[in-house]
Amino acid sequence: MTLTTDKFVPTSGNDDASQLLTDQEQQWVDKFMDETTLFLGPDPAIMRTHEIMPRTAYEEECIAQGIDPLEVDRIRKRLAGALDEAFEMCESMGAAPGAKWADLSCAVYTAEGDVTYLSNRGVIAFSAVLHHPIRYIMKNWKDEPTVGINPGDGFFHNDSRFGMVHNTDQSMLVPVMRDGIIIAWVGATIHEGENGACEPGGMPSGSESPFDDGLRASPIKIVEKGHLRRDLLTFLQHSTRDPKLMLADIKVKMGATRRIMDTVDRLIDEVGQETFVASLRVTVEDVETEVRRRIAELPDGTVTFNQFVDSTLKENILIKFACKITVEGERMIIDLTGTGPEILNRALNSPLASTKSFMSQAVLSYWWPDLPRSTGALSPIEIITEEHTWADAGYDAPVGQSLQASFRGFSALQSAFAKMQFSSPQKYSNVVAPWFNQINDFLWGGTTQNGEQVGNLCADLNGMGGGAKAFRDGENAVAPLFCAMADLGEQEVMEEEVPFLQLVSKRLVRDNQGFGKFRGGMGYEMMVASRGTPSWGFMTVTSGSKFSSVPGMFGGYGCPTYPLAMVKNINIYDIIKKDPSQFNLSMERVMNEQPFAGGDYQSGHMGLQFDVAKEGELYMIAQGAGGGYGDVLERDPELVVTDLELDRISAHVATNIYGVVWEADTFVVHEEKTTLLRAQMRQDRISRGKPYKEFVAEFVQEEPPKDLLYYGSWGQDNNEELLATHWGKIEPERVKGKIKDLPLIMVPDRRVLKISKLEARVRELEQKYGEETVHKS
Repeated sequence: MTLTTDKFVPTSGNDDASQLLTDQEQQWVDKFMDETTLFLGPDPAIMRTHEIMPRTAYEEECIAQGIDPLEVDRIRKRLAGALDEAFEMCESMGAAPGAKWADLSCAVYTAEGDVTYLSNRGVIAFSAVLHHPIRYIMKNWKDEPTVGINPGDGFFHNDSRFGMVHNTDQSMLVPVMRDGIIIAWVGATIHEGENGACEPGGMPSGSESPFDDGLRASPIKIVEKGHLRRDLLTFLQHSTRDPKLMLADIKVKMGATRRIMDTVDRLIDEVGQETFVASLRVTVEDVETEVRRRIAELPDGTVTFNQFVDSTLKENILIKFACKITVEGERMIIDLTGTGPEILNRALNSPLASTKSFMSQAVLSYWWPDLPRSTGALSPIEIITEEHTWADAGYDAPVGQSLQASFRGFSALQSAFAKMQFSSPQKYSNVVAPWFNQINDFLWGGTTQNGEQVGNLCADLNGMGGGAKAFRDGENAVAPLFCAMADLGEQEVMEEEVPFLQLVSKRLVRDNQGFGKFRGGMGYEMMVASRGTPSWGFMTVTSGSKFSSVPGMFGGYGCPTYPLAMVKNINIYDIIKKDPSQFNLSMERVMNEQPFAGGDYQSGHMGLQFDVAKEGELYMIAQGAGGGYGDVLERDPELVVTDLELDRISAHVATNIYGVVWEADTFVVHEEKTTLLRAQMRQDRISRGKPYKEFVAEFVQEEPPKDLLYYGSWGQDNNEELLATHWGKIEPERVKGKIKDLPLIMVPDRRVLKISKLEARVRELEQKYGEETVHKS
C-alpha cells in the first residue's frame, strides 16, 4: 500500500560487494521517496497489532515521579463521569437512530492511542479497534507538513480497514496537547447508519467490491484549530444519501469531545500534567496485568468451537468460522486457522481488527465485566489467523457486512469461555449460554413524507434474546450482544421522520426460544409497510435462516432459524380500512392462512437486497433467541406450563420437547404422567444412541457432499487445508489447499446463472421439439 524504502543499496555490475550511500545521499533518496509516495493504505504493522504500546520516554518520566493509587483512582472516576456525560450528550442530541438508541461510545486514549477508559454505556467493541486510527495519525500525519496535529484539531474516519467495527460507524478523534506535545486523545464514535453504500442504511448485503461499501474515509482532519472544515464537510455530505445527518452528528461528536476535554483540562490543572499522563498509562497496564492473572486462574486446556454462516446474503452456502482457544498458564491463544477463505465479491468478509473488536466485546461484557474498558483487556491474548479468510479479509475484499464474521468471533469466545469458566472456582460473571448474534432488523431508504432522501435502520436489532444461565431463563428481547444497555426506540418517534409503520412491533413469537433446563430469551416479530411516499424500500442483512446462528450450552438447544416473509401486490391499509378485523396480524397467521386475496406470498432467507416497496406491502421478520442451558427434560414442569399458559410455547413443544403432561383447562401439571413420559423419552434417547466409534464411522465423511457449496477446513485434525468452491466457469468446482494456494474465490452473478439455466432449457426443448417449434411457441 505504501511505497517506501529503508535504505537504498546500490551494487556494482562487476562487483558483488554492496556499498551504502553517504548520509547526504541517503537523505536525498529518502526525500525523493517521501515526495513520490503513491498511496498510503492501511499499515499492516498497525492493523495486525492489538497489544498496548510500550511506554514512551515521557510516560516513563511521568511514572518515575511516583504513583499515588488514590489519586489515580480519583482521576479514573472523574474521567468515567465525563465520558458518561458525553455519551448522554450524543444519545440526546444525535440525529442517527444509532445515536438515539445508544449504539455509540466515548473514550480517553493515551498519546499513542491505547484506550484507557471507555464510557460505561455503549459499544465496548470500540475499545479494541480505535487505537488503530490514532496510531496511523501519529505515524503519518503528525510530522506531515500538509497535515500536522495542532490544538483544537479533530480527525474523522469510518473505514474499517483503518480500524473501525464497520464502515457505518464514524469517529471524531481529538488530541490533548500541552506545549506542542500530544499527551492524550479523546474521542466519540457513533453508528451513523447511512454512508453512501450501494444500498441505503450503511450495511449493504449487495456489496460486491470495496467500492460498493460506500464512504471509506481514512483518518482525515475535518476540524482544524477548532473550526469545522467546510470543504471536507461538503465532500462527506455529498458522499452519502443524508447530508443533514452527516452535518448534525459531526457537530454532536465535536460537542461531546469538547465536554470530555473540559474535564481533562481541569484534571491537568488540578493534579499536574505528569500525574495525568501517568494515570492513563498505568490504567492500561493494570488491566493487561489483571487479565494475565485471571487467565492463569482458568484450567489449562483447549476448547474448540466451530460456527457456520449459511448465506452470503445472496445465496445459500456454508462458510466455516473455526475457533480453538488454548490456555497454558498465563497464556491464552485464540486460533482461527481453518476459517473459510474470503469471497471477493460478497459483502460478508471482516477485517481482522473488526473480528478482534467483538472478541474484546465478549471479554469485557461477558467474561470480566468489572474491568475498565481498555485496550489492555485484549492485549495479552494471542490471536492466530490467516489473512484472506473471511474473518481476516484482505484490502480488496468488500466488508459491508463484516458483522457476519465478527459476530461469530464474539459467539466463539463467549461460548468457549463459558465452558472454561464452568470448572474455574473463581468466577467474575455468570456462566451463560450464547447470546443471539444476528442483525434481525429492517434497513430502509428512499424519500420521506417530508421530501428528504434518507437511509438507515430500525433499532430492533437491540432486542436480541439473552442466553440462559445455570439458574434462570434468559432475558427476552433484552439487548444486543454489543451493548448491554442499548435502547429499542419508539416506533411513534420514527413515524415522525420516516414513511412506514410497524404494524406489529415487539410481540414475542411463540416457540421462538432456545429450549433447555433454562430456556434462552425469546425474540419478537416485526411487520412493516410503507405509506405516503413516492419511493421507499426495505432490506434485511441476516444469516441464520437455514443453520442456527447460536447453539445451546450443556445440552440446551440453539435458537431457531428465521425466514423473511413478504406479501406483495396488496395495500394492507386499504384492507384494514374496509375490514378492521383484518388487523389481526401475525407472521404465522398471514403466511399460513393467506387471508389477503390477490396477494403474492413469499418467503426466503433474510439476506434481502434492497427491495422497492409499494404502499401497504407487508414485510415480516422475527428477532432471534438466546441459547438454552441444560437438558430440556430437567426443566421444572411448572415453568413449562407457565410458558404454555402465556402462549410462549405450543402444546407440541411442551409435550414433545419438554415431556410435560398437564390438564388443558387448568394448566395443572400431571406429575406422575410427566415422570413416566420423561422416563420413556430418556429410554428412547438410549435406544437411538450409538457408541461413539460407530457414530464416527457412519457420520464422518472424507469430504462434504459435492453439491454443498462449502468453505473452510474439513476434518478434526487438519485446519491447514481448506475446501472451497471456485467458479472458474459457470459450473462450481471444488478446490482444496492452503489459503495461499487457493484461487480467488468469487461467486457468479445470480442473473448470469439463471440465464444460463434458461438457455440450457431452451436448447433441451429445441433438441426435443425442433428449433422452429420452440421459437414459435
